[in-house]
Amino acid sequence: MFLGVDTGGTFTDFVLFTGTEMRIHKVLSTPKAPEQAILQGIAELSLTDIVSRGELVVIHGSTVATNAALEGKGVRTAFITNRGLKDMLTIGRQTRRQLYQLTPVPIEPPVPSELCLETGGRLDWQGDTIEPLTQQDLQILREQLLELKPQSVAINLLFSFLDDRYEKAIEAIIPEDIFCSRSSFVLPEYKEYERGIATWLNAWLGPIVQGYLQNLQQKIAPSTVTIMQSSGGTMAIDQAGLRAVNMLLSGPAGGLAAALYIGNEIGSKRLLTFDMGGTSTDVSLIDQQISLTNEGHIAHYPVAVPMVNMHTIGAGGGSIAYLDEGGVLQVGPESAGADPGPACYGKGGSKATVSDANVVLGRLQPDAFLGGKMTLDVEASRRAIKPLAQALGLSVEETALGIITIANEHMVRALRVISVQKGQDPANFQLCCFGGAGGLHLCALADALGVHSALVPVNAGVLSAFGMLVAPRERQLSRTHQRLLAEADETELQQTFAELENSGYQQLLNEGVLIDAIETRPSVDLRYAGQSFTLNIPWLDRDQASCDFHQQHQHQYGHQLDQAIELVNVRLGLSATVHRITLPKAKVTVQTSKPIQLYGISGELSAINREAMTIDHCYEGPLLITEQTATTLLTPGWQVRRDELGNLHLQKT
Repeated sequence: MFLGVDTGGTFTDFVLFTGTEMRIHKVLSTPKAPEQAILQGIAELSLTDIVSRGELVVIHGSTVATNAALEGKGVRTAFITNRGLKDMLTIGRQTRRQLYQLTPVPIEPPVPSELCLETGGRLDWQGDTIEPLTQQDLQILREQLLELKPQSVAINLLFSFLDDRYEKAIEAIIPEDIFCSRSSFVLPEYKEYERGIATWLNAWLGPIVQGYLQNLQQKIAPSTVTIMQSSGGTMAIDQAGLRAVNMLLSGPAGGLAAALYIGNEIGSKRLLTFDMGGTSTDVSLIDQQISLTNEGHIAHYPVAVPMVNMHTIGAGGGSIAYLDEGGVLQVGPESAGADPGPACYGKGGSKATVSDANVVLGRLQPDAFLGGKMTLDVEASRRAIKPLAQALGLSVEETALGIITIANEHMVRALRVISVQKGQDPANFQLCCFGGAGGLHLCALADALGVHSALVPVNAGVLSAFGMLVAPRERQLSRTHQRLLAEADETELQQTFAELENSGYQQLLNEGVLIDAIETRPSVDLRYAGQSFTLNIPWLDRDQASCDFHQQHQHQYGHQLDQAIELVNVRLGLSATVHRITLPKAKVTVQTSKPIQLYGISGELSAINREAMTIDHCYEGPLLITEQTATTLLTPGWQVRRDELGNLHLQKT
């Protein structure tokens, strides 16, 4: 059996595939000890005996690394680099987050000065030694580490991606009880600052992630755990402990893996996605495949390892509404989280949230939440919103509608960032929502973006957990290979690809992947000579890559140049489908719809359970569609059809 688990800020989602059927489940997250919610879900799904027999495979997307990074709760970490460069991470790129803020708030350096250590082993840009690494250097480093007593060490020497022998020599003298992360393992690419931050993040978060994963594995042994990466593929748990930086978008990447899978199943391969959960909304764009980037961020730190190209904002069901200093209504980014959660959860929350606004407006039915397992407190939601309404001179319902409108505008803006600002017209894509709160806002967002077709996948409320099941086992490998493209030796390039391929094959084979199942995707990062940023281009040969680069530059930036093209990085993606999951056919249950009234929508409309919808029958809006893990609001001017797999296809009439 396979169990997909997505730990979110508010809920922990489960999708169980038995081989013939699929079961879904949700429990409130336990942020202080995330494994408790997982064990609770396993027990409530009656899987305890199966776990004890070693018959369950858990594929897990975790927020442990993300939360630790955002809250600044990494471990005591020493940073080792070449002489004269100890302030590398503190100086960074010398850029301001707010260009015209003349009195910016000082940012604490990633590593305190006393933990920044310098040594020899310096190379030049061709990989030749400028300053050797001596035995005395190594002895001094070891003595410094024994005195400083860090929990982890990050090693980042100049040009170590060309020759890693000095980093490996330093790694060999690190005491065994100290977690060690070296840049030539984490990110063997140029840009010493970005490489250094990635290596430091990996070391800073590594012991926390490794400890959590080992604890989780012990508690569900002899069953096994596989971990989701930020790039949309999975890796073995022992490798995940060494690659904490590759898990920063672990959960959201699962949703994209599922959206891509379902899109391929129904022939819809251009999707503009938004994942609206309890704490945040993640937006992304799928055009035939998941788009990756090496220019992501966590907090204010760059994360140059490959991750899904996603834009995240603090707009979720738990986002708190408040009045700013000027008396203007605002929503987010602060969230009520899982404890105490929105006021409607009845757990002591008193601040108005987006979920409370939906409850007051009738869009979240109190007796249909989580399939009726959790009843929502309407009066608590009204009490939470009432102080805002009084301050604004509005009714509770008008204020609730204002909260929804503001939250929608935040999400529309984010969707434009990932589409319009990337040279893509949203109207050419199908808007796809998932997460427990997404369906309530889908039609409003589509109208604002000018999108006429939308999709609510089957089990949309737990789609990220389903994505864990369908995601391939994967590696994303890279190496800097900087020179003018016209001067690049194709034989030498093929040798570099071959070396990456051998490394990737070995890693996947060690995880039990069959060699015939592995697919490879070679690509290169190119730019016009003199530019700072690159475009990733699939690799066939030099001429084709040059042609594709000009076209993509024209598409994304609106122009191309008659200028030499520079090759920067060589990349190779390797993936393999380890287990095949087939979506079961949708079932139709005999349930009656009930008439309801919603504030802001004139007249009476029906509330119907998703499973009661006839396959391929066209339903006209307005309509409220309820299910165990989500609710979808079909507004006037839209129609919906449920397909044989259970997906909802929305069309503007």
